Amino acid sequence: MLIIKVGGGKSIDTDAVASDVATQFQRDPNLVLVHGGAETTNEIAEQLGHPPEFVESESGFTSRRTDRRTLEIFEMVYCGLLNKRWVEALQTRGVPAVGLSGLDGRLFEGKRKDKLRIRRNGRRMVLRDDWTGTVDQVNVDLIERLHAGGYLPVLTPPGASFDGEAINVDGDRAAAKLAAALGADTLLILSNVPGLLANYPDEGSLIERLRAKELASALELAEDRMKKKVLGATEAIEQGARRVIFADGRITEPITRALDGGGTHIVA
Repeated sequence: MLIIKVGGGKSIDTDAVASDVATQFQRDPNLVLVHGGAETTNEIAEQLGHPPEFVESESGFTSRRTDRRTLEIFEMVYCGLLNKRWVEALQTRGVPAVGLSGLDGRLFEGKRKDKLRIRRNGRRMVLRDDWTGTVDQVNVDLIERLHAGGYLPVLTPPGASFDGEAINVDGDRAAAKLAAALGADTLLILSNVPGLLANYPDEGSLIERLRAKELASALELAEDRMKKKVLGATEAIEQGARRVIFADGRITEPITRALDGGGTHIVA
């Protein structure tokens, strides 16, 4: 099984990705597409007068501060606008796509972090009324039912808390948990860089191969959003995925070229 996670950067070639997903689906329909949408969400949040706020956790990761209004905008963009764009793009290419969020059927379920511990200007702080969380389990049965019916699941955050509330979850780590739960051979993460770079943003410094034991040092090299991707890769490999690939979503045939050796390949 192949899990494909597509980032939400505006430079991603969505037509190329959709066409390549259709090609892969014809070869083997046993795949799942997970998508993000951060850049579009940021733009719309600005337009709606509720600009995004990003905070740094005590462990050094940057994430979106998610109050209730931010969560509503997040749902509107991810679950509505972008999810249905992906479904439309795939269906016009002959793929029977079904778009769902991780909230639907509790596909992505986990614990809500109603208090967020952060660092701001060197000081430790606690933010309350937060709607972020983790993906601790996946509704595998629902995915398997869709596959059995011949459908391609197209999934996106948010997820569901154990109490059934919507929570903002990281898409890369959700895809990693999905790959582990489904026993996927490969997790492919497409973004707006060619892979993991030794000297970001120099795209000529691509690291082509990594072993799982090297991921801890790779986390120190990662910049910005790539940190969460490396963390997700670590979790996927630890929980049974055979390989994780970071690859370029801006090029033609991005999936085919990644599976043929492009990007950064992390092997167990």
